[in-house]
Amino acid sequence: FYSAYLVADKVVVTSKHNDDEQYIWESSAGGSFTIKPDHGEPLGRGTKIVLHMKEDQVEYIEEKKIKEIVKKHSQFIGYPIKLLVQKEREKEVSDDEAEPEEPKEGEEPKIEDVGEDADAEKTEEKKKKKIKEKYTEDEELNKTKPIWTRSPDDISNEEYGEFYKSLTNDWE
Repeated sequence: FYSAYLVADKVVVTSKHNDDEQYIWESSAGGSFTIKPDHGEPLGRGTKIVLHMKEDQVEYIEEKKIKEIVKKHSQFIGYPIKLLVQKEREKEVSDDEAEPEEPKEGEEPKIEDVGEDADAEKTEEKKKKKIKEKYTEDEELNKTKPIWTRSPDDISNEEYGEFYKSLTNDWE
């Protein structure tokens, strides 16, 4: 845990147990810290760790780097480790939803007098358009079940090797 200070100036840990209040622990290293009740956004249960990164350690805020580190050091942890990631999906919308037409400056909106039949034709003619929508979601990074909970017959020699390396820190 204290290795967090290799990349961060300040660490904030918010924690909540089912039968207790939510607390926040803050420290900027140097041997001092504060603990106080947290009345912010409730966690429900669990721990949230926020690292205030040092300016020269920005490579560690890249999604790819975080996933690589968690896979290397925490893939056999029995508790879920989640990362809030931004994803994209295609969404189908009608043309008028995708780009609402607004009158240009100095131009007045057009007013057309059309009958009911023309309106019915227009709604049928509306074309669908695919747009890319960005959203965020929690992605579980350590989906591998801990090796000791699996049948020995289901574990490859490579997995045993990775587990040994993760236990002994023998990465060479």
